Amino acid sequence: MTQSSESGKHAVHQSFWLWVMCLTGVDYFSTLGYQPAIAAQNAGTLAPFATIVLILVTLFGALPVYSYVARHSFTGQGSIGMLAQLVSGWTGKVLVLVLLGFAGTGFIITKTLSAADAALHLVENPNWPFKPPLGEEPTEQLIVVTMLLLVLLGGMFLRGFREVIGLATVLVGIYLGLNAIIIGYGLAYLVEHPEHWHAWIGRLQSGEWYLPHNPLGMTDGWLSILLVSLLLFPKLALGLSGFETGVAVMPHVRGRSDDEPERPLGRIRNARWLLLTAAGIMSVYLLGSSIVVSTLIEPKDLIAVSASGELPLDKQGHPITNPENWPKKPASGRALAYLAHAEGARDRQICPFFGSTFGTIYDLSTIVILWFAGASAMVGLLNLVPQYLPKYGMAPEWAGATQPLVFLFTTINLLVTWVFSASVDAQGGAYATGVLVLITSACTASLIHVFQSREGRPWYRRLSIPFGVITLVFVYTTIVNEVEKNFRGLIIASVFIVTILVTSFVSRIIRSRELRFAGFLVPDPHSKLLWDTIRHLELTVLVPHRPGRRSLASKEGSIRREHRIPRDLMIVFVEVALADASEFENQPIIDIRQEEGRYVLKISGAASISHTLAALALEMAKTGRPPEIHFGWTDETPWTGTLGFLLFGEGNVPWMVRELLRRAEPNPERRPLIILAGM
Repeated sequence: MTQSSESGKHAVHQSFWLWVMCLTGVDYFSTLGYQPAIAAQNAGTLAPFATIVLILVTLFGALPVYSYVARHSFTGQGSIGMLAQLVSGWTGKVLVLVLLGFAGTGFIITKTLSAADAALHLVENPNWPFKPPLGEEPTEQLIVVTMLLLVLLGGMFLRGFREVIGLATVLVGIYLGLNAIIIGYGLAYLVEHPEHWHAWIGRLQSGEWYLPHNPLGMTDGWLSILLVSLLLFPKLALGLSGFETGVAVMPHVRGRSDDEPERPLGRIRNARWLLLTAAGIMSVYLLGSSIVVSTLIEPKDLIAVSASGELPLDKQGHPITNPENWPKKPASGRALAYLAHAEGARDRQICPFFGSTFGTIYDLSTIVILWFAGASAMVGLLNLVPQYLPKYGMAPEWAGATQPLVFLFTTINLLVTWVFSASVDAQGGAYATGVLVLITSACTASLIHVFQSREGRPWYRRLSIPFGVITLVFVYTTIVNEVEKNFRGLIIASVFIVTILVTSFVSRIIRSRELRFAGFLVPDPHSKLLWDTIRHLELTVLVPHRPGRRSLASKEGSIRREHRIPRDLMIVFVEVALADASEFENQPIIDIRQEEGRYVLKISGAASISHTLAALALEMAKTGRPPEIHFGWTDETPWTGTLGFLLFGEGNVPWMVRELLRRAEPNPERRPLIILAGM
């Protein structure tokens, strides 16, 4: 069933794509626990039409975009990885960190929101023995139960990934089966009793839409229904969750045995099957559940607003504008569970075994899968964070290990649960923000990638019209969602973004004096011969040289005079060409040539002059006497030199090279010497 492959330094367990789909599905499919009720709360009796729009956007928008992303981010980078490749330097790093902030928002809130909703299903189950006194909200119970579920989830991940996939497969199978029973019996009942269908149609035609806000103000005619449903679709955006996780778990999808590491076509094909199957299953369930809930549950048991759209009133008689504070209806947040428990007047007629026993079984399945929905989010975090933060030097090395990250994310989850009092509604805006921003970034990355891949054509032929339209749809959806939620989701996401930015740059500064080095590349035999010759000299004198300022002869004359270097001692000039100074670890290329009768060691692709010179000296010290590095005096101040080093890979080079050597080589006798002279 599983096999292992190497990805970086860690073994990755790979499984059949359908089982991995179940891992993403515990997040995606578990939204059935609350999505039908959210659709009814935001779209009223128009929920089935708004759900159809959501399904169309899913199948013809998000699915093709992420199928394209899967082709170009098969190691689990997702849309973030694609954008990171398209934008380099510090601009690219900051962009990645910001997107990681949104991803962290989505994944962290996925865990806390799902666990909180699981706790809500548990506490509101009729058989729950610890009911609070009448009139009191079970807030403390929700917080305690949610935190317990999050701790148990973290403990599950400490046991190993294979156990998580196996359990996810069982949970998804049971949960989808129970939902199929509820939706299937509901649709069959509608066929046998069409009067409920006609009653719903009558509400639509009479303008009884139960909408808290009608964006057009029109309530007559099918054209009005269509237009309003199109505008209401962004409020159902939580039904789009799961796509970013679907590509984030791609390293765990088993491909073909003959897959090439640089282009694993089998894994890419299977990941696309994963995305297509998940989207297809969810589309069927979303539409079926929305129809059943809208036609078989009385609006007064599901929606807090009136038929004409009047908001509920508080104790002082003022309209309650914030949906989070609306009075809870019996089916709020648990519409399908309401049917399963046969709490409505006719629900026993829908299915003879609907009732307390079946409802409790359904509740238990919903609770477990909502709790386990955090598993797919945890997988996404465990795949994303080690790929970026440690690589950028913006996290300690332990950030690449699973167990410390599990402890860290679980702690953050507990803090978020406490801050939001385990409220599902309070976290919904942040969840939707994270999901929509990541999907929008995937659309943008795909659009740019296609444009760049069509080089040589006129600009208007390089544009992908389908991806452009999809991008505009999700930009619109994201903006509408933020305006609707008064930008609360963006504010919450900003907290994660600022935290990641601050901690990342502090970590980068702290780690700046680590000798980060992945080895030198010697491209040709001639350079290899000269490299071996120089390393075995009795004493090598290295002199950093910046070409273009003065000739090698002039530089050699001043260096020999100021540093009192004998004429019979050969000088090796070192020219370092910086590439991307924002990179943390690099593997420079050495090209050794003779110019004007002098050896010139040209190093390209470096991220830092100081680290490159220190690494070069230490490499030479391995095979002979430690070399000397001779520097001229610099007029830079410590502040400007340090800032130049951190941002641009240069500045105050002699002092930084000395610090790097001192830290990397504790033995003074084997440590290369730094000699500074001149005026």
